[in-house]
Amino acid sequence: MRALSSVHHKRSEPESSCVSMRSDASMIRPVDFKSGDTQTDLSHEVLNRFRSNLMKKFECLYEGTAQQGNPTLLNEIYTELYITESESGEISNEHEVRQIETQSRRAATEDTQIKCNDIFRPLPGQDKPIRTVLTKGVAGIGKTVSVQKFILDWAEEKENQDVQLIFPLPFREINLMKDKTLSLSDLLHVFFPETKEMKISSDKYKVLFIFDGLDECRLPLHFKKNETLQDANKETSVDVLLTNLIVGNLLPSALIWITSRPTAADLVPSECVHRVTEVRGFNDPQKEEYFRKRVSDQSLANTIISHLKSSRSLYIMCHIPVFCWISATVLEKMLSEAESGEIPKTLTQMYTHFLILQTNIKHEKDYEKNVTDEDMILKLGKLAFQQLVKGNVIFYEEDLRECGIDVTEASVYSGLCTQIFREEFGWYQGKVFCFVHLSVQEHLAALYVHLSCINNSINVFDPITKQSLGSKVIDWFQLMFKHVSLSALHQRAVDEALQSKNGHLDLFLRFLLGLSVESHQILLQRLMTQTSRSDSNEETVEYIKKKIRIINSPEKSINLFHCLNELGDRSLVEEIQQYLKSGRIKEVKLSSSQWSAVVFVLLTSEEKLDEFNINDFVGQVNKTETLKVLQKLLPVIKESRSVQLSYCYLTDEGFAALTSALRSNPEHLRELSLSGNKIGESVNLLSDVLQNPHCKLEKLWLSYCGVTDEGCVALTSALRSNPEHLRELDLSGNKIGHSGMKCLSDLKNDPQYKLKTLLYCEYIFISSLN
Repeated sequence: MRALSSVHHKRSEPESSCVSMRSDASMIRPVDFKSGDTQTDLSHEVLNRFRSNLMKKFECLYEGTAQQGNPTLLNEIYTELYITESESGEISNEHEVRQIETQSRRAATEDTQIKCNDIFRPLPGQDKPIRTVLTKGVAGIGKTVSVQKFILDWAEEKENQDVQLIFPLPFREINLMKDKTLSLSDLLHVFFPETKEMKISSDKYKVLFIFDGLDECRLPLHFKKNETLQDANKETSVDVLLTNLIVGNLLPSALIWITSRPTAADLVPSECVHRVTEVRGFNDPQKEEYFRKRVSDQSLANTIISHLKSSRSLYIMCHIPVFCWISATVLEKMLSEAESGEIPKTLTQMYTHFLILQTNIKHEKDYEKNVTDEDMILKLGKLAFQQLVKGNVIFYEEDLRECGIDVTEASVYSGLCTQIFREEFGWYQGKVFCFVHLSVQEHLAALYVHLSCINNSINVFDPITKQSLGSKVIDWFQLMFKHVSLSALHQRAVDEALQSKNGHLDLFLRFLLGLSVESHQILLQRLMTQTSRSDSNEETVEYIKKKIRIINSPEKSINLFHCLNELGDRSLVEEIQQYLKSGRIKEVKLSSSQWSAVVFVLLTSEEKLDEFNINDFVGQVNKTETLKVLQKLLPVIKESRSVQLSYCYLTDEGFAALTSALRSNPEHLRELSLSGNKIGESVNLLSDVLQNPHCKLEKLWLSYCGVTDEGCVALTSALRSNPEHLRELDLSGNKIGHSGMKCLSDLKNDPQYKLKTLLYCEYIFISSLN
């Protein structure tokens, strides 16, 4: 996946207390391999052997079961990824799938695109060296494959040849050494025996350390508490080694590349990071490119692409490369063999077929020990659920043993629980397990919870059961005579998901509800000893609709509508679609749940949200009703490029909510009209949005808004700090005094400011400003 990156924001110099940067050129000076200093210089023989070992390790891409004997050459299937720069410390509280669904709507035409191989190279106009790069992205989006391609290109002498050595140190493997005491040199000797012939402790080499999977780290990472370490030969804990290496106390000339899921990106202090990038996955053309590379039969590839496009939720998920692989695995078999049964149209259907396909692959292998699919799936499901609740995505042998899983048994189910055993090239030997993607873990967790209820009448969310599961002892006597209905389980799961601050149970909930529909009972009949009643889902649907009516979070409502979709209920959505198509939406008085449905329909439609006009949704101007509609539609406003809110009686409360929404996605908005709203001094809140370096607002209308001198000063100060984009500003009809007039006049003489049209005070017009 050749990576594109958008980096247009210059990060400030890190604090000296955190990074000891060298002022000389040692950071970028290549080693002269022909010099006679055999004590410090790398020999061609050692370097070639090092490159060769890395090439062997990273030249193949292992997708799920491929590591069982059918690996794919990375260069053959590699598809370009889209990477953009992001602000450090920006932690989303949405489930990662919701982040993908949101990002899928955002255009990227304004982004500065660079290849992943260029992430350490300053852009034109950037004079500060880039030592540490943090690349974040949701699970399965392509971070590790980007790292793999970067290393392979270096090993094949195609890119970044100014770097002498690259040391890939995945956190999942470093975890296995967390209790060791050793020096940095010793650590490298364990993973890379060739380094015994090198003096890595010297700043002679330009080296790159790649720490992949920060979210998988089980070290404390005490950046503030750990001792300062500058000697690469001094023995200490692995945690001290890593923090000092990242901070820059140890080998300050070394380059550092860290990858992480967004939820863990703030584990590294922002002042230690010079550039933050975000992997956004595949755009629409790249999705099609992947399937045409992955599926050799081009006619079948086109059929698969057409089917995925017919389901909006599935096609959006294809932004995630791993989901493309899952879809290709399922659909290639189902469509090519003309199997009976419904072709998957929902996420739950896709993952259930994927599960069945992987268990069928197991039967094709020679395996002596008799272990049933049902037993293994339940054990893996228990592991998936327990670790999901804990927030873990990687597991070790002790985690498997706690769920009664034999390590050898688990390795047979490679499509579900991948065993990663590093033994070649002298890397640290240890077994690390993970599901091929977080969503697979969530599906298995949901299946375990569903079957526990259907087969054993257990609600895993009950306090007694939760405590018993945690202690590995279930009080069967207490549970024996307790009947648990599926609707009761569903309602409890809905409540648990709504209470989650980071939405980590959102997709799990979709899967859990989807598993209860009739089509899944047929698919999973060999796993179930009983079937659920049809009225259970009816009760669940009504409960979800009740929650949609009363919850205040638009984002939570969106996930509940996805849940209704999994249950096959689209009544609210279809009703709203009719209102929108007929243009009658502003003529009817919608309920709270209907407004939530409006948000869901608009955010999941294929049409881009180019313009939001409050008048399209509110008929007769009503102050209370307008504020209510505005707050309900904030997620839509946040994703619109042009927002028209003129003369809509915007209150201070409404304005605060609006600016909060705009702050969460400042790079998307291009036009904003607030004319005729008495926002007064609340314009200061808008100033916070405008001075964000990612803000790309081009047109701002604030006529007759009650802006005073103080507000004008704050506004122009914000604009001066971010002068790149605004082209048109309307402040006419505001009583601006001397100080405000002076600030506006100064804009005319600022050579850096790009403003072309300015209206201020009543009937005064200035154009062609420089």
